[in-house]
Amino acid sequence: MPEMPEVHALASDLSVRLEGRTIARLDVSAFSALKTFDPPVSDVAGREVRDVTHHGKFLDLDLGDLHVVIHLAKAGWMRWYDVLPAPRTGRGALAARIVLDDGSGVAITEAGTKKSLAIHVVRDPLEVERIATLGPDPLDPAFTRARFAEVLRAAGRAQIKGVLRDQSRIAGIGNAYSDEILHAARMSPFKPAAMADEEVDRLFDAMRSVLEDAIRRSDGLAMADLKGEKRSGMRVHGRTGEACPVCGDTVRRVRFADSELQYCPTCQTGGKPLADRALSRLGITT
Repeated sequence: MPEMPEVHALASDLSVRLEGRTIARLDVSAFSALKTFDPPVSDVAGREVRDVTHHGKFLDLDLGDLHVVIHLAKAGWMRWYDVLPAPRTGRGALAARIVLDDGSGVAITEAGTKKSLAIHVVRDPLEVERIATLGPDPLDPAFTRARFAEVLRAAGRAQIKGVLRDQSRIAGIGNAYSDEILHAARMSPFKPAAMADEEVDRLFDAMRSVLEDAIRRSDGLAMADLKGEKRSGMRVHGRTGEACPVCGDTVRRVRFADSELQYCPTCQTGGKPLADRALSRLGITT
């Protein structure tokens, strides 16, 4: 799933490619992807792209008095083509195409059977409920350590992993970067959000450094290269069974119904492996 650093890089790449260009049409191949009906998709045709920005994980194509807002969800992605392909079915099926007046443009795809990708055509991005309820951008200078501490205090006994991923509390952090932030902060994913001042400082600094580093690595990359860069920069996420680059312990995972987290026992949980809940249901310990 693309998170804030990748969406930031996608917005930068799309801005270079689309800004000042005229959209010939927006073709939506997957009916489930389109979440709005007024204004109609046809109103996009003939409009110039003024800017491409993002709100957390949401891309925003500014067309003046219209906006095309895209959330790529878990399995969505975007690819640039000098000549756009025709719609097709199957894995990585085309969900939509942003077609420019010269036939080039962007293909938006979504792999798998669980379709969560969302496209909104709106007059104001705040018409998208999940944007209207977004928490602050974690890299906004106005999001200070004091404001971060307030977020954690308000979350109380909620597990910190879930708090970091809660888009209404902090925008743009998902499963991957929450793993990386907690590893950098040497903190258990199940630790309560209400914590000591020293721990708040450590977590705030880790959040800033992990996200800033990810943005630096992704800055200037074309969208085709972003997935590989994200994977290569991860220390624990997606690296179950590998050695922790800090201490050498084996990276472990905890699996849930539709996701999993990765962590280092030595760095984060005092050397104690957490119970893998999927295995625990089968009477297996790790």
